[in-house]
Amino acid sequence: MPSSALWAVDLFGRVCTLSTAAQHWELCRDAQLEFKRVSASAQCCWGIACDNRVYVRVDAGDVPIRRREEAYENQRWNPVGGFCETLLPSDRWPWSDVSGLQHRPLDGVALPSPHWEWESDWYVDENFGGEPTEKGGWTYAIDFPAAYTRDKKWNSCVRRRRWIRYRRYKSRDTWAQIPSQDDPKQLPDPFNDLSVGGWEITDEPVGHLSVWAVSLQGKVWYREDVSHPNPEGSSWSLVDTPGEVVQISCGPHDLLWATLWEGQALVREGISRNNPKGSSWSIVEPPTSENGIMHVSVGVSVLWAVTKDRKVWFRRGVNSHNPCGTSWIEMVGEMMMVDVGLNDQVWGISWADRALYFRQGVTQSELSGKTWKAIVASRECDRSHSGSSSSLLSAGCFFGDEVRGSGESCGPSDSEAERPGPDPERELQATSPASTPAELPWTNIDLKEPKRGPSHAAASFPEASDLSSLGLLPLGMEEPDGAECHPLWAWVSGGGCAVEAHTVLKWFTAQSGLSPSVQTLSLSITPAQTAAWRKQIFQQLTERTKRELENFRHYEQAVEQSVWVKTGALQWWCDWKPHRWVDVRVALERFTGQDGARDSILFVYYVVHEEKKYIHVFLNEVTALVPVLNEAKHSFALYTPERTRQRWPVRLAAATEQDMSDWLALLNLSCCESRRVHGRPSPQAIWSVTCKGDVFVSEPSPDLEAPERPLPCDQMFWRQMGGHLRVVEANSRGVVWGIGYDHTAWVYTGGYGGSSSQGLAGGPSGIYTQSDVKCVCIYENQRWNPVTGYTSRGLPTDRYMWSDATGLQECTKASTKPPSLQWTWVSDWFVDFSVPGGADQEGWQYASDFPASYHGYKTMKDFVRRRCWARKCKLVTSGPWLEVAPIALTDVSIIPEAPGAPGSEPSIALWAISDKGDVLCRLGVSELNPAGSSWLHVGTDQPFASVSIGACYQVWAVARDGSAFYRGSVSPSKPAGDCWYLIPSPPKQRLKQVSVGHTAVFALDENGNMWYRQGVTPSYPQGSGWEHVSNNVRRVSVGPLDQVWVIADKVQGSHGLSRGTVCHRTGVQPLEPKGLGWDYGIGVSGAALGGLSQWDLEARGAVPRGPREGPGGAVPSCLSVPCCQVPRGGHYGFFYGGYLCSAVTR
Repeated sequence: MPSSALWAVDLFGRVCTLSTAAQHWELCRDAQLEFKRVSASAQCCWGIACDNRVYVRVDAGDVPIRRREEAYENQRWNPVGGFCETLLPSDRWPWSDVSGLQHRPLDGVALPSPHWEWESDWYVDENFGGEPTEKGGWTYAIDFPAAYTRDKKWNSCVRRRRWIRYRRYKSRDTWAQIPSQDDPKQLPDPFNDLSVGGWEITDEPVGHLSVWAVSLQGKVWYREDVSHPNPEGSSWSLVDTPGEVVQISCGPHDLLWATLWEGQALVREGISRNNPKGSSWSIVEPPTSENGIMHVSVGVSVLWAVTKDRKVWFRRGVNSHNPCGTSWIEMVGEMMMVDVGLNDQVWGISWADRALYFRQGVTQSELSGKTWKAIVASRECDRSHSGSSSSLLSAGCFFGDEVRGSGESCGPSDSEAERPGPDPERELQATSPASTPAELPWTNIDLKEPKRGPSHAAASFPEASDLSSLGLLPLGMEEPDGAECHPLWAWVSGGGCAVEAHTVLKWFTAQSGLSPSVQTLSLSITPAQTAAWRKQIFQQLTERTKRELENFRHYEQAVEQSVWVKTGALQWWCDWKPHRWVDVRVALERFTGQDGARDSILFVYYVVHEEKKYIHVFLNEVTALVPVLNEAKHSFALYTPERTRQRWPVRLAAATEQDMSDWLALLNLSCCESRRVHGRPSPQAIWSVTCKGDVFVSEPSPDLEAPERPLPCDQMFWRQMGGHLRVVEANSRGVVWGIGYDHTAWVYTGGYGGSSSQGLAGGPSGIYTQSDVKCVCIYENQRWNPVTGYTSRGLPTDRYMWSDATGLQECTKASTKPPSLQWTWVSDWFVDFSVPGGADQEGWQYASDFPASYHGYKTMKDFVRRRCWARKCKLVTSGPWLEVAPIALTDVSIIPEAPGAPGSEPSIALWAISDKGDVLCRLGVSELNPAGSSWLHVGTDQPFASVSIGACYQVWAVARDGSAFYRGSVSPSKPAGDCWYLIPSPPKQRLKQVSVGHTAVFALDENGNMWYRQGVTPSYPQGSGWEHVSNNVRRVSVGPLDQVWVIADKVQGSHGLSRGTVCHRTGVQPLEPKGLGWDYGIGVSGAALGGLSQWDLEARGAVPRGPREGPGGAVPSCLSVPCCQVPRGGHYGFFYGGYLCSAVTR
């Protein structure tokens, strides 16, 4: 998980940030600005300075913030002079916006603020719907407005063309003042509070933000049109309130609370995607009548409040469906303010000593947490002139009387304070002699029910009167005497700070707790000296072992052959009809030969008509052992060459997840021992990913691309690695990248193992925690009725009213489960508006009947409609992968190279597509630094979907509108090239993926047709035209020697139909670059798995996918070979004996 930052303001108005991976505060130095308070999100921070002006600070990143400005030039045909700017009085403006209603001359388009700059001058857009227009960029129509075409016809009376100009936001990593473009009479009063949130109202990549502010007169204002492409917004709008507001808090989703001068709380209702400002206010009474609410802070489903007597309160039952909540619970401690951040984590500033605290134990099942923990982190500026606060803590370890507060009890020792986790008994220990740890068990949350009456809760709970009495602070932090003990804080914001349950924070340890002599000693030993010392010890032990064994080498081997058997009870998916699960006994027999070689046989014993029978599988013939994605069974499948040709694997299921993990680990180990394959894969290995997300690797054979008798691809052996990915991409120099379902980029560390859910063996070196999030989608279907309109009652022949995307399976919200038992829900059901074809304001898509082409608007012929409901689930595992932050990716491509090829560059070319469609080039990628150093943005006129770089630095890409592009002049000295060239798509087809080899370029359209680019030469790399090669293709991947691998949609086997099959193009030669036929590899029979499983690949080489049952089975989804590259969606390559091959999936 990448690091994020906690923002805070001290009493002197200085803004500081504390990273989740650091121990020290960093000061934001900028133009001597002093701030009152700040409100942060993941990518920016808003603040109110002491001059009462609003500022925004946008984090600097490798991808610039660009905004496109466009204007349309309109002309009408004149019988005398032809097309001209002289229009009819009823026509639109000669220069207008897309609607034609607003006058928009080119010289009238100005920058919105000084924080923007123009990238270039105006130019004509010559791309129309993925196709190039005639010279000049004109599109023609009969009249304004009408459907425009790029071809001029005899009745084309009007024409228009689009002019484009990009502006770039330049004020990044600095505080930029928000410009005031409002009417001076309507300008808001100076602000005294603001809050940023609302980024989870929609999942669109535009990055919408809701910015709310409160003026000195108690009015509430909303900033319009704030998003990632427009970080400043456009204007302030006034929101009516029933009273004068003091403070406001906006959550990441749709919660908004505010406090009134009278001590009551206001709750905003009706906030939604289409109405982010909400519709009405509701009033919530304070916990007690004597002390009103002074401060509130909301998260996704929590609310914390501070009353005027500094007590902290937690609101029960707060969520999107009930934003007002149900009741109040009093928490231990006295705070000046609290703030809720990401994942509903809570921070607070103590009223007694202005110290900063973190609420530990906050989880989805326990939103109120367990206890407050002081953040022991110093600032760099403090350490430079007076030593860090941690040094004072160290001093307190030896001179406790000088730094201890006035409390009667002694605080915990410095060594205890430095432990990463809290000591429950010490942290809840009270100062009063009457209060003992037995009275305050640490397992009980420090909650108290509110008491209505004049008496305070502190009277009956003296331990709750002050945080300094709880013993929560490390020694030296109790009631500090001055600012030199710890920073004095005035405000904190955790809106951009992501802390999860497995996150290890360094905020609670004192770095300088050791004595100076110990620190000097630890610093005198360098990592190089440590490595040399370890190497020397290892060499000495190796030599000693050789000497001791030398005297026994003449003895004969005591045991020449051994046999080991493991038995158990499993279930087997039987081969005969009706296919069902049957109880079987299995036995794994492992034996060791005289030469030390190990081999194994798996026996499956079953009973048919009271007759005992068995099948056996030689593990040296197993080509893949794949876990199956199933919400009901812990199952896995074994593939052999014969079973692959039949499209019918051996399918087994265990009773528990642990049993399945044990069997998988044992069978994986036995398969690898039989083939003598162990440890880290070679740089030339082929990588793949199943649809379940499991990562597989195959060591290439020299016979794979043999010209006379090539190795059939159904005999390729795949072994499982650790981790969880959606896409993998490899290079023959050992650089491997992957992309998760949540678009997080990962880089291979060189380790092997992890993936605890599969029980894989491997060393701990290079294994890290890995998480992934994806959405499970179901569809709500309705049919129009002449009486009642659209209703959930359909015709008898209609699909289920709640179904999957195909409509063949019934899927309701209650019955839909996560993809497997390893996944857990992390959100509620929500409407997905980002479906293909668009949706209306409620998320509905319309069509004439089921199934048909859906669109986001209703017409007179639309009698059915549907909308997509999505729910997020999360998986936490481990593997040899490190996250590459902070840009989310959808596709990655690494240049395919032969190892040791002449002219190999020290840096490795890597291109990627971000989730927003930006094209990126990674700098600094090498064998020693596979993660690279930084991203270089490559400008485009539209969002892209796929990219591929060939062996000679040819970069091809496909835009989201289906058009193809070629990047010119890409070279090691000029990694980003100079310009894009629009390549016409095949007639009446929209491309979705492209793959480039040495000279060959293959593309795939949305209908599954594969095309070959003719006429590609070094002197004319754009080629001359497209030639159809094959249909029924989901993914294509081309190697550096122009080998072609694909994922076929349907392949008929002897026992069933396979969907998602790895296929190798045979007969590819210089004179026949398109090849002659297909060799079919690993795939899954739909009949074997109830007609619902399929293989799917995304890689640069051949990648297998495991079988899956039901929606989302274990199917190979991505493949990559070290020498080949893959475009988005998954094409990958692999290198064998100087040859590179690749394959892909849907």
